[in-house]
Amino acid sequence: MKKALLLLLFSFQYLLAQETPTLDYYLPKDVTYNKDIPTPEKILGYQVGQWHVTHDKLVEYMRALAEASDRITIETRGTTFETRPLILLTITSAKNHQNLDQIRKDHVALTDNDNTNISQMPAVVYQGFSIHGNEPSGSNAALVAAYYLAAAQGPKIESLLNDVVILFDPSLNPDGLQRFAYWANTNRNMNLTADPNDREYSEVWPGGRTNHYWFDMNRDWLPVQLPESRARIETYHQWLPNILTDHHEMGTNSTFFFQPGVPERVHPLTPKKNQELTLDIAQYHIKALDNIGSLYYAQESFDDYYYGKGSTFPDINGGIGILFEQGSSRGHIQESDNGLLTFAFTIRNQFVTALSTLEAAQGLRTELLTYQRDFYKNVRTNNAKNKTKAYVFGDEKDAAKTFHLAEVLNRHKIEVHEVANDFTQNGKKFKKGYSYIVPTNQKNSTILQAMFEKRTTFQDSLFYDISGWTFPYAFNVDYAELSNLQHAGGKIENLTLPNGVVSSKSNYAYIFEWHEYYTPEALYKILDKGIRAKVGKTPFTLQGTTYDYGTIMIPVQNQLLNSDELYTFLQDVAKESHLNIRAVSTGFSDGIDLGSNDFITLKLPKIGIITGSGITSYDAGETWHLLDTRYNIPISKLDLSNFNRMNLDKYTTIILHNSFGGALDETAKRKLQTWVRNGGTLIGYRNAANWLSENDFMNLEFRKKDRNAENISYENRNKYSGAQVTGGALFETKIDRSHPINFGYKNTSLALFRNTNIYIEPNKNSYNNPIQYSNSPLISGYISEENLELLKGAVPFQVQRMGNGKVAVFTDNTNFRAFWFGTNKLLMNAIFFADMM
Repeated sequence: MKKALLLLLFSFQYLLAQETPTLDYYLPKDVTYNKDIPTPEKILGYQVGQWHVTHDKLVEYMRALAEASDRITIETRGTTFETRPLILLTITSAKNHQNLDQIRKDHVALTDNDNTNISQMPAVVYQGFSIHGNEPSGSNAALVAAYYLAAAQGPKIESLLNDVVILFDPSLNPDGLQRFAYWANTNRNMNLTADPNDREYSEVWPGGRTNHYWFDMNRDWLPVQLPESRARIETYHQWLPNILTDHHEMGTNSTFFFQPGVPERVHPLTPKKNQELTLDIAQYHIKALDNIGSLYYAQESFDDYYYGKGSTFPDINGGIGILFEQGSSRGHIQESDNGLLTFAFTIRNQFVTALSTLEAAQGLRTELLTYQRDFYKNVRTNNAKNKTKAYVFGDEKDAAKTFHLAEVLNRHKIEVHEVANDFTQNGKKFKKGYSYIVPTNQKNSTILQAMFEKRTTFQDSLFYDISGWTFPYAFNVDYAELSNLQHAGGKIENLTLPNGVVSSKSNYAYIFEWHEYYTPEALYKILDKGIRAKVGKTPFTLQGTTYDYGTIMIPVQNQLLNSDELYTFLQDVAKESHLNIRAVSTGFSDGIDLGSNDFITLKLPKIGIITGSGITSYDAGETWHLLDTRYNIPISKLDLSNFNRMNLDKYTTIILHNSFGGALDETAKRKLQTWVRNGGTLIGYRNAANWLSENDFMNLEFRKKDRNAENISYENRNKYSGAQVTGGALFETKIDRSHPINFGYKNTSLALFRNTNIYIEPNKNSYNNPIQYSNSPLISGYISEENLELLKGAVPFQVQRMGNGKVAVFTDNTNFRAFWFGTNKLLMNAIFFADMM
């Protein structure tokens, strides 16, 4: 009888879940609605929650609202990689819209003036939805929220819109949202299926979480390397919102999370008042979710440490970041520990908390504005006390890489100055045109500090994301703190990449060093044109100029182009790749002559990247993005679903990234072995080291330490194991600059980003360990004491011969999140120079 009742209850619940939701399911009943404002159904052709909204339909509806309502204006701030518009709605009262630019100026002026009158000033809220495309309840809730803000009528909504300016970003990730909506909709049953085994709930690789190049864009708020990020960061600094919300999803069996997160996991640069206000705002979410009977939690997970996330980035800008995490239906309806979870239910929770955020902004308006004013007042006070008056950074051999770090600062409205003259600080030379000075006495000095600091002590040993990200090390530039501004030149108003030139026409040879960031792009263009080029294994001095390891030489004679054509072509290459190419008139040098056997002929690389189910898409996407957008080198993405049927003979290099679940089968393994033995270069990353060793591609010995949990309670077991995770930190290596893997690096130390616990023993021959961790490797970030001991003296790179080919492996990610410019060249060296290793 009891089973029969449970079955009847489930059946009733299931039938209710099958019903198509209407707007009444979502909307508050305490206001009336303007009939002249189009509902989502009128534009979409279906009810919100019935289907997953595609980005094009989302944009269409937002434009219709802007057309119909004097509360909304809409702008396009750029496009994604797939050319989808990055739209922003500004929503406030019609009265505020008439004076919107002045409201913005007054709001920003609040951060510059201790005496600004805030009594009548609106609060500013940036609401962002679904930065992870396969967490779609946010963007679908944006349909309802935008309709409510446009159509609701009465004193309550009028008061809210007078007191708040809303920067409304309905899709932070258009490409990912479109990709996931396609999956969910094309696999939707007319009779909705809640079975989690259904195809609808298992999207194909790489999934819709990421953008076009498979980046997690909720890690790019600080690096700002992607077009979507650049648009929203520009908006952020234009307005400096008081609150920024970031609507996400989590596992299906979870409920609903809102910040604050774990109190012990807040970055020390974040003021205590920030967390107090976050808790005050949370009271509004509690009330709203209690009213509709939704379960929730706070302060038990997630954190506010890494400033590259949307919910944490505002914390160093005088604002409050709020993360929302909704248990995901991953489709339209799914069984969960909390009953049948419908898409409509997830949308309603996101909508309700979007409104509770605005109510909090109105109710706490004075407190939020006062906090923002005090935040910048404290910044000015601390700037005056700071003994460090400026940072200088640069690389006397690489102007482009240095420029790109300055570019990041510029996007965060941090003033950057020229270096007035060459000078030396702490043994490092800072060259005019190749270096920049950044005064610390400026408005956004807290962001600057967050980007440049090194930190190795922490209140907690668990991190939701990375624990170290010091930007000068990420870009591999020299930097120093300055006690005065005596070497500072003028403020740079228009930051531009340096020009490249060919010094003159030559009838003998052209030469360029391998140091500049875009030299791989230049070399590929040269080889792709059919021009012969060689690389020098050792330094030399020619016609008064000294050339380092890895110098590229292009002889003029016996080329497909005559001397005039070659000169013209190289002029274009120099300009496009921002490097200086020198013409020489003789091959006789102090050191190796240009005809020496120490100049090795290079071949055009043909590159394949293994992709597909079982490959970590983040890692593969970072390499794809690097080669495709930075170096303009074409690549082939080799999907594992077809890999065993492919002819690999055309490829000189294949890259295998971190994998899981036995991605490569026995057939794929044998295919790769044959290809390598026939002369190919296989480059592995991260846990590929284990696979390559276990499958007889390489002979590697790993360091491991058995750990037994002693005096650890059952309750704390996860904290114990979590403390052994190296989630992302910076470590010092010593490098052999004469080894081809290190061509283009001028210093004998190099910082690597590490987020693995893979430790390779050094080879018995020292010359086979061109990169080796130092005995005091930790630069910034967290690593357990046990893992730190394993890391000392370990090697992050090995290369070995296999038949006529080579197998190389990196335990660390050289292309992390597109902003680790400083180690990109390690991969390029493995691609171009593997035959020399």
